[in-house]
Amino acid sequence: MNQALVTKFPVTDKTRHALEVTLRGCEELIPKEDWLQKLAKSEATGVPLRIKLGLDPTAPDIHIGHTVVLNKMRQLQDLGHQVIFLIGDFTSLIGDPSGRNSTRPPLTPEQIKLNAETYYKQASLVLDPSKTEIRYNSEWSLPLGSMGMIQLAAKYTVARMMERNDFHDRFKAGTPISVHEFLYPLMQGYDSVALKSDLELGGTDQKFNLLMGRHLQAEYGQEPQCILTMPLLEGLDGVDKMSKSKNNYIGIAEEPNTMFAKVLSISDVLMWRWFTLLSFKSMAEIEALKKEVEGGRNPKDAKVMLAKEITARFHSAAAADAAEQDFINRSKGGVPDDIPEVSLTGAPLGIGALLKAAGLAPSTTEAGRLVDGGGVRVDSSVVSDKGLKLEAGTYIVQVGKRKFAKVTLA
Repeated sequence: MNQALVTKFPVTDKTRHALEVTLRGCEELIPKEDWLQKLAKSEATGVPLRIKLGLDPTAPDIHIGHTVVLNKMRQLQDLGHQVIFLIGDFTSLIGDPSGRNSTRPPLTPEQIKLNAETYYKQASLVLDPSKTEIRYNSEWSLPLGSMGMIQLAAKYTVARMMERNDFHDRFKAGTPISVHEFLYPLMQGYDSVALKSDLELGGTDQKFNLLMGRHLQAEYGQEPQCILTMPLLEGLDGVDKMSKSKNNYIGIAEEPNTMFAKVLSISDVLMWRWFTLLSFKSMAEIEALKKEVEGGRNPKDAKVMLAKEITARFHSAAAADAAEQDFINRSKGGVPDDIPEVSLTGAPLGIGALLKAAGLAPSTTEAGRLVDGGGVRVDSSVVSDKGLKLEAGTYIVQVGKRKFAKVTLA
C-alpha cells in the first residue's frame, strides 16, 4: 500500500459498488487495493477522483471498438468522478512507439488540431460533455523547456526504459531507436503529474506508459495514480480485434440501418461480451437477461436490445426504432422506405454493368459472382442469368440483404 494512502477510510457498500463498476470488463486494475481506498477516501471527503484518458489524435475517425475505454469513463463519470479527456497534441509531435517495430512518423500541428476536434466530437456521443474536462498536454509540456525536459529525463533510467518490449525487441533486432522516442513515455507520465491524476485508463498496449505515470508522480511527491487497462473488442467475426483493415468493424458514423444490422449479425456468444463492454445496462440487468435466454427466450430479443441501444447512442432512439423496422422489412423480403435513387442511360443494359453503375457492386466481375450466388434481385425476382439485359424502365434492384437502389434506366 502506498504511504500516501496509509490513512484508512471506511469501505462501504457504495464503495464496493464503485469498485464493481470499475472492474466490469476490465483487463487489469493496478493496484486494486489502492483504488478501493481512493474510492473510500472520495466518498468520505466528497472530493471526486480525477480520471484521465489520453488520446493521441492520430486518426480522425473511431469505431465502436475504440469506445470501450470511453464507456468505462462514462461509467465512472456517472458515479460522480471528474473525467479528463486529454488530447496529446504535444506527444503527437513525438509519435507513440507503443507496439511499433519502427519509428512512428509525427503528425503536423494542423493534422493534430483537425483530428482532435473530430475525436472529441465523436467521444461526446459516449461521454457527458457537460461533465468532461478537455485538456491539451501542450499546456504544460511546452513551458517545461529544455531545462525542465532534462530534469524530467533524469527521473528514469535507460535500463528501465529498455525493459519495454518494443524497445527491447527493436534493439535486439538492430532496428533503429531514436532518442526522442524515449521522451514519449516520459511526457505521457508527466501528464499524470500535471493533472494530479488518480486513475489513468488505456488499452493493454499502453501499460508501460501508464506505469510511467505512477513512477513520476511518486518522484514528484504525489500520491501515485492507479491504472486500468481495457481489453480490445472482438469485431463482427468474433475472432480478430475490431479493425478497419479486417473489415469487421462498425464505425460510429455509419448509417443507423447499417449499424443496427451489423450488431444483429454477431454471434450469440459474442453478444454477451459486447453487452459487458459496450452496454450501459447494469451487470445485474445483463445477467437477468442472460438467464431468460438460457431459460428459452429467443437470443435475438437480447441482440435487438443491444443493437437498439448502440444505434440510439450514436444517432437517436427514433433512428434506432426506424432501423429495427427497416430490418424487419428486409427480413420479410420487403423494400426499405428510404433507398437511393439512381438514373442510368444505355438501355438495354447488362445486369453486371447496371450493378456496377448503380454502386451495388464494385466491378462487373463481382456482379457476376453475386448473380451466380443468387444474391441479386430485380423487382423481388432472383436473377439467375448473368447475361440478362434490362430495357428502359424503373426497377427496384437488391443485392444481398442490405443493398437496395431504385434504378431508372433510359
